[in-house]
Amino acid sequence: MTDISKPSAERQSVQRRAFLQASAAASLVGLAGSEKARAARPAEETAPADVSALTERLNPAIQQAREAALNILKPSPAELERGLRLHAESIVFDSYGFSPRAAVDGDALAAAIEAGASSIEISDLREEMTMTRTVTDPVEEQEYRAAWRASGVTCIFQNAGEEGQDPLRLIKRLARFTYATDMLRGFVSKAAVPEDIETAKREGRHCLYFTGNGVPLTQQWVSVPDELRYLRVFYQLGIRMMHLTYQRRNMIGDGSGEKSDAGLSDFGRAVVAEMNRVGVIPDCAHSGWQTSLESAQVSEKPAVASHTVCAALDSNPHARSKPDEVIRAIADTGGFVGICCIPRYLRGSGDIAMLLNHIDHVVKKFGIDYVAIGTDIAYSSQNSSAESKKVPRLPRRREEFRMLWPADSFQTTREMTDSLSWTNWPLYTVGLVQRGYSDEEIRKIIGGNVMRVARETMDRAS
Repeated sequence: MTDISKPSAERQSVQRRAFLQASAAASLVGLAGSEKARAARPAEETAPADVSALTERLNPAIQQAREAALNILKPSPAELERGLRLHAESIVFDSYGFSPRAAVDGDALAAAIEAGASSIEISDLREEMTMTRTVTDPVEEQEYRAAWRASGVTCIFQNAGEEGQDPLRLIKRLARFTYATDMLRGFVSKAAVPEDIETAKREGRHCLYFTGNGVPLTQQWVSVPDELRYLRVFYQLGIRMMHLTYQRRNMIGDGSGEKSDAGLSDFGRAVVAEMNRVGVIPDCAHSGWQTSLESAQVSEKPAVASHTVCAALDSNPHARSKPDEVIRAIADTGGFVGICCIPRYLRGSGDIAMLLNHIDHVVKKFGIDYVAIGTDIAYSSQNSSAESKKVPRLPRRREEFRMLWPADSFQTTREMTDSLSWTNWPLYTVGLVQRGYSDEEIRKIIGGNVMRVARETMDRAS
């Protein structure tokens, strides 16, 4: 027999939608009384606050993710109103992430496989489709725009370089995102300097600030200056931040997946110095703990861990976390730690509440100026599953060298990943409201700290 005293799942869903919509309406009313406050803020924090864009016309996938987060946060109408308003008004800068991904063209990918394409060709084609079909396919462009609109994100520090050191490998993603921003520049553009991000916010647009997943090296080892010459070339192409290492060891230092944790090499010190000189932010997010520590210690400009978590919050922290000693060294450079949205790294409940716990830890131990949110995730088109089903199953492949990790038994659930969905960015802000942060503090966490580091790095470049 059904217990009619308890609302059904369907009724709960309807109630949650009504709650969200009602709160959005309240936000719009509340905005009328906030004009004086907005006028008193710096220009880069002032923008038309379209709260309705964050809450209306959400597709089923985005709505499902919203409900997962709301079920965990359970904000009051006042908390939701304030958080949504603040999110809509502020520059929101994801300190490391991915712009919304398109579905592949399943028929075209299947045809390439049938024609005998190599595994490398297939991988490249699949990646290119997810990054550029937003330009060529009207349905995927609509998905792309809907995700950006719901997120309320102004700018993403966009992963625009495949993991490695080979300049030809690194240039592929950079070309794809340059193409996407060239073709969709009225909606999303490439930001070359921090002022471009401010302009995009004022004009109601979005932008990408490029980062590379490696330092471009020819690996000819003629001399240190010769080996580093492509660093400046990639800076000139728009790269503003670079990973020192990925999971594995390279000539710069140890990656986060290495058990040895040997630290920064002599060559690595020269790399950090050249990044400081040119104006590229050193990013140790994927570096081992000792390499991360020493990179921060030798850097004369802000160093960052753009997407990581706090090791202190778990007795068995993930290899991609950073201990307090490393976070302190990063803070001492004036940099930031970007907390990511991957449950396996967050540990604990692995959900949006745990994301907020990690932010709280950095703020309480190191200060409000040294934390950001670097999601390390992307929205994927609703059409992805249907298109992927058209692609023949490929033979099992060996684990890629770059992806080798220590064994890990953490179990990720759908509720965790849904609550942390990239389009839930407005609810990250709502969660910060619930944790008692002031508007000024929240603006730093959701974008201001990344903007500050971007400015300081550019201002002192030679």
